[in-house]
Amino acid sequence: MDPYGEKKLISPLHKKAARPEESVEQIKMETPRQPEPPMVPAEEDTHLETLIDHLGELRKQLIKSAFVFLFFLIVVFSTINYWFPYVVKGHDLVILGPMEVIRFYTSISMTLALGLSLPFLCYFLWQFVKPGLKEEESKFIGLYSPVMLFLFLIGVAFGYFVVNPLSYNFLLGMGAVNFAVMISASEYIHFLIITTVPLGLMFELPIVALFLSSIGLLTSANMKKIRKWSYLVITIVAAVITPPDFLSQFIIMIPMIILYETSIYLIKRIETKKANMESSAV
Repeated sequence: MDPYGEKKLISPLHKKAARPEESVEQIKMETPRQPEPPMVPAEEDTHLETLIDHLGELRKQLIKSAFVFLFFLIVVFSTINYWFPYVVKGHDLVILGPMEVIRFYTSISMTLALGLSLPFLCYFLWQFVKPGLKEEESKFIGLYSPVMLFLFLIGVAFGYFVVNPLSYNFLLGMGAVNFAVMISASEYIHFLIITTVPLGLMFELPIVALFLSSIGLLTSANMKKIRKWSYLVITIVAAVITPPDFLSQFIIMIPMIILYETSIYLIKRIETKKANMESSAV
């Protein structure tokens, strides 16, 4: 006779097998939950992809600009003996050490290479910012880019043929009264750069004024109101970017004032044309 009756002994293993759901639940409770990755909104994901695309396009344009600048630098540096006499204009220059030759050739070659590659650099920059510009802004830059280059070259030529010789001879004549004048190559190229390149940039004033007018930030009436202050600013800028002699400052002030008045005239004509078009449309 079975002392345990009909009762059956169930081992612990049998108990686990008999309650599989309970064991699974216990395992789930005992296992720590892994944190779920944060959900990235679709808008942020799209914005991130757009930013990456813009950075890739910027990198592409910068690489192209670097190659163009390097190309012109190699060409200018390798042909320096041919065009160098035109830069120094026959002046007797001295060097103060063997390393100054390299510094002089490098500085003048980099300056000329930058000037030659400037149109390409502006075009690459325009290609990068073009998708983000409004239609009128894109048309303005595309239309006036050649004019900007032309005005820059006119300003550099004005500095090279007018401002630089007059300032150079005036300062040398003033110094020759009491000193034996010797001009080092580095000082000469520095003087040549500050009397040419800033003028090329300042000759862009009409284009800058037209651009500000096209986007509604500047009017001819505003330019007339601040005319006196603008002349004061032009005088200060001319004193800063030119050698410390009144002749050079005066020579620069005259064309800058003419360019300022030309900007007012051009903006006034554009405003009149827009007003006539609006009145005819009504």
